[in-house]
Amino acid sequence: MKISYNWLKQFLKTNWTPEQTSELLTDLGLEVEGIETYQSVKGGLEGVVVGEVLTCVKHPNADKLKVTTVDVGGDAPLQIVCGAPNVDAGQKVPVATIGTVLYTEEGESWTIKKGKIRGEESHGMICAEDELGLGKSHDGILVLDNDIKVGTLAADLFEIENDQVFEIGLTPNRADAMSHLGTARDLKAGLVQKDINLELITPSISAFHVENRTLKMDIEVVDKELAPRYCGVSISGIQVAESPAWLQHRLKAIGITPLNNIVDATNYVLHDLGQPLHAFDAAKISGNKIEVKTLPAGTKFVTLDGVERELHEDDLMICNGDKPMCIAGVFGGLDSGVTEHTTNIFLESAYFNPVSIRKSAKRHGLNTDASFRFERGIDPNTCEYALKRAALLIQEIAGGEITSDILDFYPKKIKDFEVRLSFENAEKLIGEEIPKETIKRILSSLDIKVNNVTEAGLGLTVPAYRNDVEREADVIEEILRVYGYNNIKTTEKLNASISTTSRFEDYKIQNIVGNQLASQGFFEILSNSLTTPNYVALSEQLKEEHNITILNPLSNDLSVMRQSLLFSGLEAVSFNINRRRGDLKLFEFGKTYHGYNDKREEFKHVSVFITGDKNSENWTDPSKKSDFFLMKGYIIAILERLGISRFNESPIKSDLFTEGLTFGLGKNVLVEFGLIKKPILKHFDITQEVIYADFKWDTILNLVKHNKIKFKAISKYPGVRRDFALLLDDTVTFESIYKIAKQSEKQLLKDVNLFDVYQGKNLPKGKKSYAVSFTLQDENKTLNDKQIDKIMKKLQSNFENQLGAELR
Repeated sequence: MKISYNWLKQFLKTNWTPEQTSELLTDLGLEVEGIETYQSVKGGLEGVVVGEVLTCVKHPNADKLKVTTVDVGGDAPLQIVCGAPNVDAGQKVPVATIGTVLYTEEGESWTIKKGKIRGEESHGMICAEDELGLGKSHDGILVLDNDIKVGTLAADLFEIENDQVFEIGLTPNRADAMSHLGTARDLKAGLVQKDINLELITPSISAFHVENRTLKMDIEVVDKELAPRYCGVSISGIQVAESPAWLQHRLKAIGITPLNNIVDATNYVLHDLGQPLHAFDAAKISGNKIEVKTLPAGTKFVTLDGVERELHEDDLMICNGDKPMCIAGVFGGLDSGVTEHTTNIFLESAYFNPVSIRKSAKRHGLNTDASFRFERGIDPNTCEYALKRAALLIQEIAGGEITSDILDFYPKKIKDFEVRLSFENAEKLIGEEIPKETIKRILSSLDIKVNNVTEAGLGLTVPAYRNDVEREADVIEEILRVYGYNNIKTTEKLNASISTTSRFEDYKIQNIVGNQLASQGFFEILSNSLTTPNYVALSEQLKEEHNITILNPLSNDLSVMRQSLLFSGLEAVSFNINRRRGDLKLFEFGKTYHGYNDKREEFKHVSVFITGDKNSENWTDPSKKSDFFLMKGYIIAILERLGISRFNESPIKSDLFTEGLTFGLGKNVLVEFGLIKKPILKHFDITQEVIYADFKWDTILNLVKHNKIKFKAISKYPGVRRDFALLLDDTVTFESIYKIAKQSEKQLLKDVNLFDVYQGKNLPKGKKSYAVSFTLQDENKTLNDKQIDKIMKKLQSNFENQLGAELR
């Protein structure tokens, strides 16, 4: 939000500098993020002086140029080459001296330098109106009044407007400060705390009166909940033209482009008092009737920007007798706005339901100064005052007469808030005791009325425009921000207690997994929990009735809570592939949200994606695609890192995958993973394989919490390895070998490993060769050859008897 310092001083006649003012506003909670300088003429005409043309002769080497000598009040006249057709001796003219910086209409700067033009020296420039930024004319140089003294600074002559503009980072709750009046109110309260009592000067409306009643409008508010208050007045005989310079400067300073005196007047009052207004061309109001109502869904309406929009059934509209004219509080219509031919207007001032305005603005993708204020909540009691202020301003700059009484529909007055403040609670929240008289003075400076005073506290009435102050805690916050956070002393002693926490806290386990994945080349992503409802059509596992719909969505594509992390992850995959990053390893910790009948549930997940090549291109190593087994390895490594080494493996039952597996423990599913189906990938314009894993984090976390970690000392005695090359039937599995070996020697056999498989030439048909290693170790002594040979013979005998194995 931009606030003009000169404009602010119309409400408070302060002599503080802009820097001092900005510091106080920041302390009050209206954080000034920066101060910009505004000049009505960029550069402020610095270096431009009034000169008198002493001589003017034709340039010897150019037909269209003239050589002049100009007295600018210096030691000697300047020779200046000029191409203007109207330059002549005896004229008083604006002269840009050497070193002066001028600006083009686009804002680009250029500097006046000494130079030669067709062989003749030129020591400055005689300026035209547009070259100085004083207008758009370039027909010739600007000729000034002969009475003006030579050497007069152009900045003094043309009364350049200089202003300082505060850029305030306004928080959403401070709807009351969205105007120069609101900012001035806060500034006044802050100055009171510094024992500076200034009067808050508000614009007078005493001159308002009705000249005649020749243009009466009827108002019918159909939906009283959406439009609690609606005011209007007719003004006839206006003349639409450019606004006066002072008004244009005020608007330009805060970044608003002037349009015409009527629109500029409504914009001025909007930023002056915080009350949005709208002017309708009265000739376009058929039947002289205003209806405030909603229209059927799908009704077409063309807004001021020329865009045809489809109305929602909940959009509040301002209509005439035949058709809609304006989306209430958001944007005007193309066919009812003020034009250069307008002579009579109907001026609207209203209070609309904030939620309704916000929904309409978001639905249509519109964000206007009016909707910005309406959706945060304006002062409902300012409507009539702002209407009279705007009407008087329009009369001042556009002429006309007030030709109707003020129509004010306000059936149910919005009441002020009654709040009880306890001195004891204030001290607890603030951290120190503030004198009671100081508290009362602060509240009074904020227009909060003290109704009664007791030893325990105060009975207060908070004005309706402070819709963020409805509780005792809100009042205490108001006291504290005006009193000054910096004035609250910091205690010399700070007490803290250390609470015991489990080593299995969620974030700690997340860090373990996240660090492991990052060390393996994965990147963590963070996607939006809001998504499009259309994704449920991609899987039968997701049900539309399980969607949790947002009441006030930012857009239709972000209108439901996600039921799966898959689709938001695929969005990230697609985004990266489209930017030529096709080799991806991504993971995300997130939640899914589900609505089951009257119950809503959320579940934690970890999603993992791999696609493209395993490793970066390298001339020493041919590229290999990421595959199902690579993902399986990552998953097992994660589970083992968390101490989950035993789990069941079963085929996946999901329509998301072409093939996949489920790892589970008992009835609990730990992780599902596999290759994503091509139709799903096609929806995201992905043509390469994507392998996806979904960890059920709640289940895993619960297992990890109850997982007992056992520690065992490393044996001092060496292990021994022996190998068998076994000739076996095709049907024999390594699992069979492993089980027989473990049953044969339970104490000393530590590990069984398959390190080679051979099938083919020189082997009988239906046979295969397994190369298996056996690791033996005694925890208490070193094994000797006799013990080792005995165990290996026993293993050989059992393999031969139970599997029909032969040693090769």
